[in-house]
Amino acid sequence: MTETTLSNRKAELLSTPVEHIDITSFDARPIVDAMKKMSFTSRDLGRATDIYNQMLADPDCSIFLVIAGSTSAGGCMDLYAELLRNNMIDGIVATGATIVDMDFFEGLGHKHYQALEVPDDDTLRSLLIDRIYDTYIDEEQLQHVDHTIFEIAETLEPRPYSSREFIREMGKYLTQHGKKENSLVKLAYEHDVPIFCPAFVDSSAGFGLVKHQVDAVKAGKPYMVLDAIADFRELTEIKIKAGTTGLLMIGGGVPKNFIQDTVVCAEILGHDDVQVHKYAVQITVADVRDGACSSSTLQEAASWGKVNTGIEQMVFAEAGSVMPLLASDAYHRGLWKNRVKRRWGASFD
Repeated sequence: MTETTLSNRKAELLSTPVEHIDITSFDARPIVDAMKKMSFTSRDLGRATDIYNQMLADPDCSIFLVIAGSTSAGGCMDLYAELLRNNMIDGIVATGATIVDMDFFEGLGHKHYQALEVPDDDTLRSLLIDRIYDTYIDEEQLQHVDHTIFEIAETLEPRPYSSREFIREMGKYLTQHGKKENSLVKLAYEHDVPIFCPAFVDSSAGFGLVKHQVDAVKAGKPYMVLDAIADFRELTEIKIKAGTTGLLMIGGGVPKNFIQDTVVCAEILGHDDVQVHKYAVQITVADVRDGACSSSTLQEAASWGKVNTGIEQMVFAEAGSVMPLLASDAYHRGLWKNRVKRRWGASFD
C-alpha cells in the first residue's frame, strides 16, 4: 500500500470512538430491584449492589475501588470518574494499564476506538494500531504517553517514589496540560484520593521510566525510582488508620491481592487489632478451577484473614455489562451525599 492508502485505512479503522457510559443519565434502581428477585448472576448482582450501598451508608467505612482488566478502555472510564467525583470511593488500587494506558492516555486528549471489524493483526501492526479484543488504540498516540511519563520523571527530584506519589504528579500535570475533565488521575489529584499501582511499570509508564533511567546513567546523573515497598507500606498505613473498609473489585490479579494483603501486613507490623475488610464485592469472569488469585473467591480470602465472610459477594460476569447497573443504582440511591471525605492522599503531605 502507498503511504496515503495506509493513512486512509488507519483513519477508517479509527473512526468510531468508544463512548463512556454516563451513570447519571439513567436510573438503574428498578432493574436492580427486579434482578434481586431472580436467580443466578442477576441475584448475585442485586446482593453485590446492596453491599456497595451498605459501604456507602456506613459512616466509618473507607471504600477502595480495585481495578484490573480493560473496562476503562471499554467504556467504564467516566463511570469510575463519577464514583470519585461524588465521594463514592476513598482510594484506588489498579493496574498500570488502567491508570496509564487508558485513563492518562485519554486525559492527554486521545481516544479508544470501537473495532467494527477485526482485520488481520499483522495488518493492524503495520498501521500502528494496538488491539484490546474489540477496541483499538493508536500506537503513535500511546507513544505520546510514554514520552509524557518520561518528561514528568525528568522534572522530579532523583529519589525513590511510591506509585501513589508519581501518579499524583501525573494528576498535577493533567491539571495544567490535560484535555479531559473526566480523567480519574486528574480528579484523584484534585480530591486527594490516592491511587496505587503495585505493578506500575507494566504499562506505558514503564517505557518512559526506563528511558529516564537509561539517559541518566549515560549522563552520569542520579535518577528517580519507584519504590514498591513504599506502595505496600503506604496502603497498609491507610488501612490501619481507616479501620472499617470495603472493597469494590473489578477483575482480580495483583491489585486484588495487594489491597487484601494490607490486613496481614498490619498484623505483622504489630497491629493485632486491625480489622479484616468488612465488605467486599468482586466482579470477574475468571474460572475458580485454576487456583489463581484472580479467580479465588472472597470466601477463600477469609481463610487468609483478609475479608469478612459475612458481607461479601462474587459476581461472575463481564464487568462492563454489570458495573453500569451497580454504579447507577448506588448513584441514584444517594447514600454518598452524607459521606465525609476521607482525603487519604493528603495524609502523606
